[in-house]
Amino acid sequence: MTATPIPAPSLAPRITDFAGKVVVITGGAAGIGRALGEAFARAGAVLVLSDIEKNALDATVAALREATGAEIGGVVADVSDADSVEALTEEVFRLHGRTHVLVNNAGVGPPSAKVWETTPNDWRWTFGVNVHGVANGVRSFVPRMIASGEPGHVVNTSSGDGAVAPMPSASVYAASKAAVSILTECLGAQLAQEGHPIAVSLFLPSGKGLLDTGLWTSDRNRPAELAREKPRTTPAMTVATLVESAAKAGTEIPIQPLEELADDVLRGIRAGEYCIMLGRDGATATLRERAERFGAGQNPTATGHNLLPV
Repeated sequence: MTATPIPAPSLAPRITDFAGKVVVITGGAAGIGRALGEAFARAGAVLVLSDIEKNALDATVAALREATGAEIGGVVADVSDADSVEALTEEVFRLHGRTHVLVNNAGVGPPSAKVWETTPNDWRWTFGVNVHGVANGVRSFVPRMIASGEPGHVVNTSSGDGAVAPMPSASVYAASKAAVSILTECLGAQLAQEGHPIAVSLFLPSGKGLLDTGLWTSDRNRPAELAREKPRTTPAMTVATLVESAAKAGTEIPIQPLEELADDVLRGIRAGEYCIMLGRDGATATLRERAERFGAGQNPTATGHNLLPV
């Protein structure tokens, strides 16, 4: 089998000034999406936030408008539904005529479980949002971004679980994020090969500690038709319960400020970086260790990290 040549790095023009640029963020009502929205708004972007939770979205749009004075709109959409994402795209282009930065950020995290104890709906729901959601965003927005001929940037939110080292207890989530990582790599290579002025970044939220976001309680948005077919075997975990459990064991778990992650995304876009991640040197060392185990015929995740009980 002949190895495929590694494509040259993207030479797409960098977006270094966000003033007046149209930025679309899915999962924008809370957590990382909201932090990203505030960072882009303070940088002068014309912002469109999208989320499945209308009340939270409306509140965030109003709060960020007041805090930043930026032009911000909100559009309710279900990223797992291709028609809903297409309607979002049509609305953005109807209002603004273009999109310069697309951030496919919406995501969910199912309960931790052993792989053989997961249910079919765990996979359908998680992959519907985390994987189909990104693919739907790319399929609807990117052709229009290409047609505009303007410089653009696509940022897909993945996870260290899906790009560096998986958490075995979060197998469904990690598998979905691995799919996002590979999708993003392929997208970047294809756009570069065809010479389109659109850069691509893989965003791996990480840093100094746990991320206190709505991902931990994403079951609140799980559709009834995709409910688990059998009761879960472990209690729901939140950042608060993890921190409390660690404290009882004499360990302090820090919380990563979300605004630092958001600022790093803007920095990474300006720098034209493919992988945007705080603590990238540590991740690189982990990948080297995993590659050595893989090359030795061993399971790279045999000693994987595990914060969640199963």
